[in-house]
Amino acid sequence: MATNESIQQVASRAVMADLRTLRFLGAAAAFAVLYAAVVGTVTAILPNPLFERTVPPTTWSYVFWLASAALFGPLAASYLMPPAAACASKGAGRGTTVGSVLSFLAVGCPVCNKLVVLALGASGAVTYFQPMQPWLGAFSLVLLGYAIWARFDLRGLAGARWSGAGR
Repeated sequence: MATNESIQQVASRAVMADLRTLRFLGAAAAFAVLYAAVVGTVTAILPNPLFERTVPPTTWSYVFWLASAALFGPLAASYLMPPAAACASKGAGRGTTVGSVLSFLAVGCPVCNKLVVLALGASGAVTYFQPMQPWLGAFSLVLLGYAIWARFDLRGLAGARWSGAGR
């Protein structure tokens, strides 16, 4: 009888772990969609009546916008529902923040950014800042990738189970 109970307990824990994994993946997808919607609306990559771009978005703008959203989703979800393998790393938090800001700058309209226009002027924004945007986007993906590596400690993630407990 004890064997039956222990099998049921193990099965119950496995089902709960699977449910936590599904909840985490759902939260990650929701955060990714929310990030893409907010950044896409504010940078006018998504056509909307609130914001207008004077310089049309380029192909790399779409790539960096979607890739950063895909990386941001699991990072944000890990702070809400941390997996067992997540670690409390200040580098992960900084990488998430700086990477997200850089991805916003990388996909935004160069002459619509008031700080860039103030610093460089409208012609400087197009001449100097616009060619730097792909580099900003690439660096933002590197930082977001580092944040995932630092947050989830990917060296030890293989075989780790998700837990509902935060750190």
